[in-house]
Parts: sequence; structure tokens; C-alpha cells
Amino acid sequence: MNADVISMYKNKAKKAAGNGKPGRIDIQGVSIVFGSGADENVAVKETSLTINPGEFVCILGPSGCGKSTLLNSVAGYVTPSSGQVLVDDELITIPGPDRGMVFQQYSLFPWKTVVENIGFGPKLAGCSKDECSSIANTFLAMIGLSKIADSFPGELSGGMQQRVGIARALANYPRVLLMDEPFGALDAQTRIMMQESLLNIWSEFGITVLFVTHDVDEAIFLADRVLVMSASPGSVIADLKVDLERPRKPEMATSDGFVELKKQCLGHIRAESLKAFEQVGA
Repeated sequence: MNADVISMYKNKAKKAAGNGKPGRIDIQGVSIVFGSGADENVAVKETSLTINPGEFVCILGPSGCGKSTLLNSVAGYVTPSSGQVLVDDELITIPGPDRGMVFQQYSLFPWKTVVENIGFGPKLAGCSKDECSSIANTFLAMIGLSKIADSFPGELSGGMQQRVGIARALANYPRVLLMDEPFGALDAQTRIMMQESLLNIWSEFGITVLFVTHDVDEAIFLADRVLVMSASPGSVIADLKVDLERPRKPEMATSDGFVELKKQCLGHIRAESLKAFEQVGA
């Protein structure tokens, strides 16, 4: 990877965080309620947690448990009904370029080329055309896609589109990278390759990652910690440390430590899924 762009990222992120180590996330007593009266839906209930700078944290839980809603509160897309979310001690109230977001759907501008998509954030930040092009091409080289700089998103595979999406998020030099099931639509082999690619990027940049997934194997393979959420209303019921050696390889999935963590995660999720099933049937 380009050492200059990594150094620039770290310097910009550090400056934005007040010269401390950037990327600390504090979720303090957050509840998120949609609707009111008979239509009230408590998506997240009284959740508190801290994610330290540079950590890779995955959120697991049964469908409808509020994983994405909690992630969106960190992004600034959803405002907590009570409690607060802070990044580097700054209260989050609106979206901002300091929090890069990657979605499951490839949210690229279809009418812009790959290099224009990646350079869009720097352009909004006031960079010149040449600066935008330079930043975009540097990140393209970082993800190994320089040859398709002038292609349009519709000409790319799903894995390529997500690599571009990650590069576009990083081109804003964020302090935090937020990912909402980004590999959920990919085939199994591409998904594994994307997981390894993401870990390489994370290792180089040292960025804080908060990653939502429904895949237990993916969560354990990627994370330093796995947070398991309860059935609706969602709250964190387990905070599991993933004490597996890095760098990680797919064959690690058969190791004793991996299997034991998987059993714990599946046990929590099964119990919460049964609760959700009983609630619907009641």
C-alpha cells in the first residue's frame, strides 16, 4: 500500500481527534424508539458500550434486533430517543465525513466512473480536480483496481463494487469506518477474499471499524470483539473477546478457539431468536 496516503490518513484523523488517537466510540444509554402510542416500536433499549480507537468490532443478533439502527445512530442517520453517541468526545447529531459508511447495496453513483466516485468526497471537501484525481487514483491502487479507473459501476462485479465503496469511504480520511452487512450479497468465495482484503486495509490504516453482520463465522474471523444483541428491543447481551492470532486465514475456522467462540455466539443468537419467535406467535 502507498505509505504516503496511509501517513496522510493517520495525520488527518489524529488532527480531527484533537491530536489524540482517533476513533473512540462511546454509546451512552442509547434508546431508539420509532412511532408512538399503539404504533410505538422500541428498536434499541438502554444500550451502552465503548469501542476503543483502532478496534474492529462486529455486531451480531437475530433479525430485527436493531443492529443496523444502532450502527445508523453512530453514522448520524438516526437520532437516539434518549442517551447519546460520541466519537472522540464529540456528540453525534448528523452524518459527517469523519464516519465512513459502507452499505450492503453498492451505493455508488452509476453515472460516475470509478475514479469519479472515489474522488467525490474530496471534491465536496474543497479539493481541486487534480487533488481529487490524485487521491482517488492512490486509493484505487491500494485496492488493486487501477485498471478499471474509467469504468462505470454497472460494468463491475459485486466484489469490485464493494472494494470501490470501501476506497470511497476511506478517501474522506474518516476516523471510523461503519459497515452494514457489506459482503452479504456476495458469493462465498468472493466474500472470503473481501474479508481478507478488509483486514489488510484495517491493519494498514489502524482505523476503528464497527461492522454489522448476521454471519457468525464472518464476525469471529474479522473482529477483536463480537457484540451479540438481544431480540427486539435490542440491547447488547454479550461482549465476547476474539483472542485469535492475527493475521487471520480462512483455515482458522476449524481451530478449537474459533469453534468455541462460534458455539457461544450461536447459543446466544438461538436463545434470542426463540424469544423473537415466541413474541410473534403470542
